Amino acid sequence: MRIPTLVRLSAIHVSVALTLLPINSTLNRIMITELGISATLVALLVSVPYLLSPMQLWIGSLGEQRPIWGYHRSPYIIIGLFLCAFGAASSPTAAFAIYDGLWWGIPFGFVAFGAWGFGFNFATVSYLALATELSSPQERSKTVGVMWFVLILSMIIGGISFSRAIEPYSHERLITAFIEMAGLALGIGLLGVIGLEQRGPAAVPAEQRPSMQVVLRTVWGNPQAKRFFVYLILLLVGLLGQDVLLEPYAGDIFGVPPAVTTRYTSIWGATLLLGLLITSPLTKRYGIKRVAGSGAVIAALGLGLIVSAGAIHEVGLLVPGLAVFGFGSGISTAANLALMLDMTVSGQVGIFIGAWGVADALARFGGTMLSGIIRDVVGYALGSVYAGYAVVFGIEIALFGFSLILLRHIEVGAFTRHATTRDVIAAAGNV
Repeated sequence: MRIPTLVRLSAIHVSVALTLLPINSTLNRIMITELGISATLVALLVSVPYLLSPMQLWIGSLGEQRPIWGYHRSPYIIIGLFLCAFGAASSPTAAFAIYDGLWWGIPFGFVAFGAWGFGFNFATVSYLALATELSSPQERSKTVGVMWFVLILSMIIGGISFSRAIEPYSHERLITAFIEMAGLALGIGLLGVIGLEQRGPAAVPAEQRPSMQVVLRTVWGNPQAKRFFVYLILLLVGLLGQDVLLEPYAGDIFGVPPAVTTRYTSIWGATLLLGLLITSPLTKRYGIKRVAGSGAVIAALGLGLIVSAGAIHEVGLLVPGLAVFGFGSGISTAANLALMLDMTVSGQVGIFIGAWGVADALARFGGTMLSGIIRDVVGYALGSVYAGYAVVFGIEIALFGFSLILLRHIEVGAFTRHATTRDVIAAAGNV
């Protein structure tokens, strides 16, 4: 794949991520710590996009079956980008309405986060399917590496820029910064997607289009696909479940102000970027599975340092913990994305990418709800805010261990042999 194509694919990835950045890096902390909104309610709002994740199976197959003006992925990506931008721009207004006790605050919160959720699901499965279709199996580690390199570099720059944009902090500055970030993200995404995809007929003839029941059977009837689905959920809850809590953790336990905790995103991003950069050569030498497992172990060690920092109330240990966690997350993310793209077959790319997208979104939902509810319940029951955070991080470390056990039994070759177009057509005939 040519570098310009890779960069344009990366621009779509960056666009979606930039709409999430201010929500996960700043708004969740302000809602929980500064505004005093229940972490459970915040977790529920942030999880709305992931409750909608089953639609990714439908969107993935829809792109192959129902091209718009001859384009399979681009129209669905564009729909997703506009919804993401609207949802992100609206979310701080909803947060302040909830804080002010306005009757429309919570409903509008669900509208804003729901719009972002629809956009996330439309865009994510579509651009990952497009990336798979545009790259050969030999190029996929490189494709993932370049996409994530550009993404994390943009996140570092975006995190620093956003933290400066909200200083000195005020509600008005926060709302303005969100709108500006959403507009920037939309522009980047549109520049990336327009003209990227070539027109073509529907990938699956009308008479052979599988029903949603058959799509589910295709994924769940493959033992390797089923195992990989569960593995992704366990791993990603460990990697992503802390997203909604790391900044509130720094604020609640160490008293770090919002602008500084936003910069922590850049520290995490820098080491994650380093992990991404070294993953491709490591996978060529040691294999994807071994590298993916090593990334999970390093990430678990990073979480352990973060928990220890709170236990001894030593903020100086928090930053190294974030750095180690980011480094392990980078290795694990790149290796597992390459493995995910390998776990597809021609003619069913959208179906399987959709399935892995559902696993990702369910993990984000489960991790976010786990974080919010356990943080509140344990903290209240034990009378210790730190205890709530520590239990959440401890559970995530344990999930890394369970995911490593499953990883040992995942084989791409066995998956590919089972997942063939003939299997889908045969299944369709049995419906």
